[in-house]
Formats: sequence, C-alpha cells, structure tokens
Amino acid sequence: MKKIFFLVIILCIYSSGFAQVKSPVTWTFTAMKKTTGVYEIHLIATLEKGWHTYSQATPAGGPVPVTITFTRNPLLTLVGTAKEVGKMEQHDEPLFGVSVKQFSNKVDFVQVVKVKGNIKTVLKGNIEFMVCNDTQCLPPETKEFSISLK
Repeated sequence: MKKIFFLVIILCIYSSGFAQVKSPVTWTFTAMKKTTGVYEIHLIATLEKGWHTYSQATPAGGPVPVTITFTRNPLLTLVGTAKEVGKMEQHDEPLFGVSVKQFSNKVDFVQVVKVKGNIKTVLKGNIEFMVCNDTQCLPPETKEFSISLK
C-alpha cells in the first residue's frame, strides 16, 4: 500500500511540472534619473517571436489592453501618462471584431515621475496585459513591480 501511495505522489509531482504554462513575455522594470528629482520609469516587455501584446488604447470589445496602475505614494507625482515606445502595428482583428493596436518583439512603457524633495523612495504598481499569437490568446496576467528611486 505504501508503494502505491508513493507512486501516486511521485506521478502527481511529475505531471504538475508539465502543467505549468510558460509566459512568452519577459518584463524588466527600471528607472533613469533625468534631472534632480525627475525620473523616467521604463516598463519593458520583451516578447517571444510570434507573440504580441496590446496598446493601452485598445478599443472596447477588443483584447485586454495594457493597463498600468501605480500605487499611491505622497512623495511622487506622475507627469502625464505612460507613453508607448515601440513599433505599433494596427489591423482589423476578425476574432474581436475591432481594429487593434499591438506590439511584437518589444515595447517600452515610459512614465515620467517627480520626487518631492531630495529623498529616496520606491515606486510600486502593477501592469495588466494579454498576449496572443496567430493561434491562441493567453488569459490576462498581472505583474507587480517595485522600482527604487535614489
């Protein structure tokens, strides 16, 4: 009986390794100091060949757009909204019935922030996104980030 129990446990552990879905996007989160108290925040998505993610300006009824949410920090002020830097592709998507804006390979979401005073702080938040290729779309994901501003 013990042998059967251990065999079942080992098979469950072994098979669970194959059940994990590898994400075709890698995120990097960095800050570049521009002037005293002013930083450019870079949220960079690097996508595997054949995959794409969608613009923040994706119309309703389409795929899930990239949505960036910053955690409130009284020491920081956001300047404008995040800009999308990358090669944007736009086309009619029959699956969703709308014209979509998407990025393949790489896209950099750039947000300028101002720090109140000459202090160290942290910018936290999350980014929600969806990725698709020519045959499938993966469920939306949310990645948290924390970036030190020194």
